[in-house]
Formats: sequence, C-alpha cells, structure tokens
Amino acid sequence: MADFAPETFKKELINILDYWEKYAVNRKDGGFYGRVNYDNEGIADAPKAVVITSRILWTYSMAKRLLNNPKYLTLADRAFQDLSIHFIDAKEGGVFWSTEANGKPLEMKKQVYGNAFAMYGLSEYYRTTNFPPALERAKEIFYVLEKHAFDPVNGGYREAFARDWSETNDYILSKSPYNKSMNTHLHLVEAYTNLYRVWPDKTLKKQTAAMLEAILDHIVNNETSRMELFFTEKWESKDKIISYGHDIEASWLLYETAEVLKDEKLLKKTRDRCIKMAVAVSTGLSPDGALNYEYDPETKHTKSERSWWVAAEQLVGFYNAYQLTKINDFKIKSERSWAYIENKFIDKERGEWFGAVKEDGTPVRGDKVDFWKCPYHNARACAEMWKRLAENEK
Repeated sequence: MADFAPETFKKELINILDYWEKYAVNRKDGGFYGRVNYDNEGIADAPKAVVITSRILWTYSMAKRLLNNPKYLTLADRAFQDLSIHFIDAKEGGVFWSTEANGKPLEMKKQVYGNAFAMYGLSEYYRTTNFPPALERAKEIFYVLEKHAFDPVNGGYREAFARDWSETNDYILSKSPYNKSMNTHLHLVEAYTNLYRVWPDKTLKKQTAAMLEAILDHIVNNETSRMELFFTEKWESKDKIISYGHDIEASWLLYETAEVLKDEKLLKKTRDRCIKMAVAVSTGLSPDGALNYEYDPETKHTKSERSWWVAAEQLVGFYNAYQLTKINDFKIKSERSWAYIENKFIDKERGEWFGAVKEDGTPVRGDKVDFWKCPYHNARACAEMWKRLAENEK
C-alpha cells in the first residue's frame, strides 16, 4: 500500500505546484499557456479558457494560504491579472468563456459554469490576500448570475446565455430544452460556498442554501442516491447516465457547503444523503480500486477509462465518508485510490498526472494542460488529504 500520510500529500501538492510554475507560465506573452503537450511544450497560439485560468487562480491562492510561500502569491497575482484584464466583461458583466492566446476575447458567451469558477478563484484570492477588488469582482458575478441565471419559479440556475445575457441554445454540454445541469449546479454551489466564507451576506446564504436543497431534491435521485445530469427548466431529467466521478465529488463538496452554512437541519439532511451517495458510487469501482468513468443503464455500457479528476475526487470522497461514518471500508477505498494514483496516474518522468489511464493501466499520451486539464482537482485533493490526515493525528 502506498504511503498514506499527511507529508505524502503535502509533497505531492508541492510537486504539482512546481510543475505548473515550470511549464504552464507563458513568460513571453503573459498569463499561462492554454495548452501544454505531453512533452511539456507550451503551445504559444493555443486559446485560453476562463475555467483553467480561474482554477489556476484558485490553486495558487490556496497554496499561498496553506504553504505561505511567496512565489505562490506571485503566480496567483499573475492569474488574477489575466482573469481581470482579459476575461471579465466590463460592458455586460460576467466573464467570457475563452480568449485567443493574446488575450483577445474569443467565445464571449456567458456560460454559468465558467462564471462559477471565476467566482471561485476570485473569492479564494481574496481569502488569501484581502485585496478588495477581488471580492468586488466576485460579488459582481454573484449579482449578475442572480439577475439573469436564477430561476425564481422552479429554483436552480439556467445553463448559458449570449454575451448580453439573452437566450441562447449554445450550452456546450447540452441543448434545449435541457437548460439546467448537474455539473453547473455542483460547481456553482461550490463557488457560492467559497464566496460566503469571505462575504457572509444574508442573500448569498439564502441562495446557497436554496441551491443545495435544489441539488438534493432534484438532481440527486432519492431512490438511487445518484445524481442525474441534464434537466429541463422544470427539472425533468434527460436520462439516467451515472457519472461516478461527479457523484463522489458531490458527496464531499455538498457536505462542505452544509458545514459552512451552519444550518443544523440542512447539515443532517446533507450528511445522510452524502453517505448514501458514497455507498452508491462504490458500485462503479473496478477490482484495481479505480472508478470507471460512467455507466449508461439503458445501453448497459460502461465507460471504463480512468480519469485524473475522478481519481482525485474519489480519494477525498471516500475518505470524507470514512470521517462521517468511521466505517473502515471507506478508508480502505480511499487508500486504494491513492495507491492507484501513485502507481498509474503520477507521471514520474515528465511530472504532473496523466489525464487518462486505460482500463489495463496504460497511460494515455495526452496534453498535460488544456481547456479542462488543470491543477485544481489533484492539487485540491492533495491539500484536502494533507489537512484531514494531519487533523486526525492531533
């Protein structure tokens, strides 16, 4: 069994941070590369996404707060400037989805998912620096989402809009009439929670609690304890595809939201549901300890490729379930998750983690950095495990 100790995870967190500092920083044109290939070569003309920029901002802000190394603040500053100058839409509010490599707006639509991560990164930067403009920009995103994306009739938040917040059918992951999604709600509640940590506003608390309730009541299927993925405005579900990674990620993120809100009734409801979700997701585990990616009960097809972000989330999710229940089987699942990561995902030659690993354990030779491959899932998982295991040793 791989070494399952606080210092192990602290060391891997630093390894990840060092990789991104060495290979992802675009020292010629500013900001960070939108793409770094398998051989750690930055692609100068690759477009950049608000998601990865915001996740880099969150990661280095978190790193400065926990490790207090000044170089992490320098990198967080770099991401903050990139996000502020190139992604924030000063005219219409919110953030653009992507830019060209030189920072010129590319896809100017307002994806709520992208705005959520901008808020998440900005609030963490403020949490670390107490720099007022960061909080103001996070609050501005909150207000514009409440104005345009919140559904006051059915609850929850719509998926996407045109640049001026008018209607669009370009949702990236789905199409009309499925204009609400699990993925957007999961990361929006995560962003609202982080913003509430630094700005305990009554309206923000109310909306965060209401969103958590909507997720528990509409997105999590109470019979299966699994989340469904896409919905109409009135919460009619598209299909029953199981996303194992999102289920285990939600099982600890939703509980974290309830903890931050300090609502005892909601905390109990969320705790019970999150434990059931961790039990249900265990059916997606393979004998090697890794979670499959997803399963379609209609076609009986399992997508068995292992993903870096799923591996990171199952590490934390199963350990969180162990902390809530003291059932040792959950701890074993977390330990096996880390053993798989250490043996199969960590690229000991080139650094960072492989984005994907085939069912037989063979790594996929894909990009190390792209629109979605970022330092947020694995750096956060290592930080969480370092903190949780260190706390247990006290």
